[in-house]
Amino acid sequence: MSLQLELHNEPLPLSAPFRISGYVFNAMPATVVTLRDGAHIGRGEAAGVYYNDDRPEGMLATLQSLRARIEAGVDRAAANALLPPGGARNALDCALWELESRRSGVPVWKLAGLDGVRPLLTTFTVGADEPHVMAERAASYAGARALKLKLTGEAGLDGRRVHAVRRRCPDAWIGVDANQGYDAATLPALLPTLVEAGVSLLEQPCRRGHEADLDGIERVLPIAADESILDLAELEARHARFEVINIKLDKCGGLTEGLRMARRARELGKQVMVGNMAGSSLAMAPAFVLGQFCDVVDLDGPVFLKQDRTPGVVYRDGLIECPDAVWGAGAAAE
Repeated sequence: MSLQLELHNEPLPLSAPFRISGYVFNAMPATVVTLRDGAHIGRGEAAGVYYNDDRPEGMLATLQSLRARIEAGVDRAAANALLPPGGARNALDCALWELESRRSGVPVWKLAGLDGVRPLLTTFTVGADEPHVMAERAASYAGARALKLKLTGEAGLDGRRVHAVRRRCPDAWIGVDANQGYDAATLPALLPTLVEAGVSLLEQPCRRGHEADLDGIERVLPIAADESILDLAELEARHARFEVINIKLDKCGGLTEGLRMARRARELGKQVMVGNMAGSSLAMAPAFVLGQFCDVVDLDGPVFLKQDRTPGVVYRDGLIECPDAVWGAGAAAE
């Protein structure tokens, strides 16, 4: 069946600057794909992968160059063959999931093989800042039960950050994300502090391509791959050095591959995490489906936006819920 493709980019400004190792963000622009077949529509949103220079302007151009092929009619299998992993494929893949859901009247979660969905405990991210600022920001998340702290690669300062948050939030689950800020020489100094503070997960301590820096590091807590493993092929090649795999739809290229990665990671004996590259509720909705298969959930993107979409995902008591009205068969037509 032929399709009508609509494309646009949205700026998605943040309510405040957000700092991680090596970057400060004031907005998280996204590409939005809308597919129409006359009676039904499907939508997908993607932010891309900034550290791969996979950005909305390039994603928009890529999809525009494939307009004729897409409008001639594609399904998810064709889309995954047509585009490489990344944001452009994510936006198209998610639009195709919603289109299929609306055509069939079946929720996306059911199409994905689930019997139902449940609210998910999600982390709330605290950007890197002075220790006391991070502690107050962590405490400001009313009802939050899980926190993810951004570190910058300075073991002494990062240690003070972690301890400050732990003192302010003594009962919270805490994970830390180093965003590639450490190496084989600097990482050992950080680990005792993380253990002392009761940190449960260390995400991406070393640079992508330098995974060998982890060899010989005592595994005092689980280490998660984020930048080191983008898609299914990289999962197969690089999983051995990690206990947890952080799957992001913008990295792997959509819900279709994200589900494949989750299943394969389980077969490999890994824990599975779902993350996000920020974005609105339209980006969180398909990731929420993937989150039903995951051990750790990090889907707080809309919390940082000046304005989310309506209707949107709901955050309550440390959980994220995605009403059917947000995306899929239950969502209202535009």
